[in-house]
Amino acid sequence: MAEVKRALLFVNFHKADARLLGDEIKEELGHLGIEPAIYSFEDAAAFSPESGFDIAISLGGDGTVLYAARVVSPYDIPILPINIGTLGFIAAVHPEEWAAVFRKWLGGTACISRRLMLDVAVERRGKTPARAVCLNDAVISSSGIAKIVRLKVSADTGGAELEDGCGGLLRLGHYRSDGLIVATPTGSTAYSVAAGGPIVDPEIEAVIINPICPFTLSNRPIVVPAHETVIVEVEAEQRSGILLTVDGQTSELLEPEDRVLIRSAPYRTRLIASGRGAFYTALRTKLNWFGVPGEYPSDSRGISPGGGHA
Repeated sequence: MAEVKRALLFVNFHKADARLLGDEIKEELGHLGIEPAIYSFEDAAAFSPESGFDIAISLGGDGTVLYAARVVSPYDIPILPINIGTLGFIAAVHPEEWAAVFRKWLGGTACISRRLMLDVAVERRGKTPARAVCLNDAVISSSGIAKIVRLKVSADTGGAELEDGCGGLLRLGHYRSDGLIVATPTGSTAYSVAAGGPIVDPEIEAVIINPICPFTLSNRPIVVPAHETVIVEVEAEQRSGILLTVDGQTSELLEPEDRVLIRSAPYRTRLIASGRGAFYTALRTKLNWFGVPGEYPSDSRGISPGGGHA
């Protein structure tokens, strides 16, 4: 059984019932001898790794999980993502089952999903004015009325040998589009899928490069290995404002000739009870793959397509 002394709660107080559920969790943790600390989005900057937290509990929707991931993942703190939002592709634990899932984690039997994160760095005239990490995506788009952005996109293989025995820089092309999404498999069900990108299994180590409404119809989404660095260069001819947005929550204005380097972060987000089964359940229910939300067709033996009893 895991030895747990302190738990960090990220609570989105804008969500209905978040405060009540937070108080319930705080009381239950106290009964288990675990010291809880509650943070909202506004004061989570006060979090310090020296505080020695053993687990983070996210109360909100997927956005709350994204925020928690950027704060705690560098310290290898697992996240229990409780969904009191709407879609909940990442936040897979329902409020009424949090205690059972938490006890399974304490006993070492809970599923743990390790999710790829991206390190995003802006290079400008030899300096790095901005850097961030993300669990979902980095989006480069227009910051003004003029929509079209002009970007050069490459992938640096880092010296890994290709089929022809050569490595180095792969030039993917010049993009004229409303923007560009660089997403993780976790982020494949977010902005990227709305822009026509593929849904990617969250356990796959890969990066999606997806142009938003490209001017040239032949510019299509492409998936590259996660060990490669995606390099996005803002062309010198770019005249309108351009914005880099990370996980839809932080942003940085870019300038002509800036380079954005996007690579795999040296750590992963550890999500409790959010494995492949939970992911595909979310796809079936949220995207209504079987026609009626929450209902699955079964054969005459009462077995659902997912393998469980209907």
